[in-house]
Amino acid sequence: MARRPRTVPVAIPADAPAATPWFRNLQVSGFTVAVLLLIVAALVVLAPSLRVLVEQQQEIAELERRVAEQQAVVDELQTDIDRWQDPAYIEAQARDRLLYVYPGDVTFLVIDDGLTVDADDAAPVSDEIQATRIDWTRALLSSIVTAGLTDLPADQLVSPEFGGAE
Repeated sequence: MARRPRTVPVAIPADAPAATPWFRNLQVSGFTVAVLLLIVAALVVLAPSLRVLVEQQQEIAELERRVAEQQAVVDELQTDIDRWQDPAYIEAQARDRLLYVYPGDVTFLVIDDGLTVDADDAAPVSDEIQATRIDWTRALLSSIVTAGLTDLPADQLVSPEFGGAE
């Protein structure tokens, strides 16, 4: 009969160093270094090719999107061609666009349908030269100084208003 070895608990002294980190137990061989160098070299060699592959995939996706847009335009034009093959559509377009009528038809052409603008609403035009009511040089200088010295974004700036240079 085989005897079982006896285990005895051992106490670790208080001044013993802490457990060693896991990477100190690693043993690096020449083969490991060679494999790591081959992996790094493969990454350096393949990285530009992978970048080109990703760029080409993006370009292909963009071209497919453009082809789909052009196909939609072609389909729309094809429906227009099919529509123009119908004699009833041609007749309706001739009556609507060119105001063609059949002999004996009575048509009415509305000249003023209420959508025209009255000329009285506009401001009167003057033949005299008029002076501006603001001093544009002071406004320009103020704008330059404000733009150079402010920390506010452009949409929060307020344009200066000056009194007239009478």
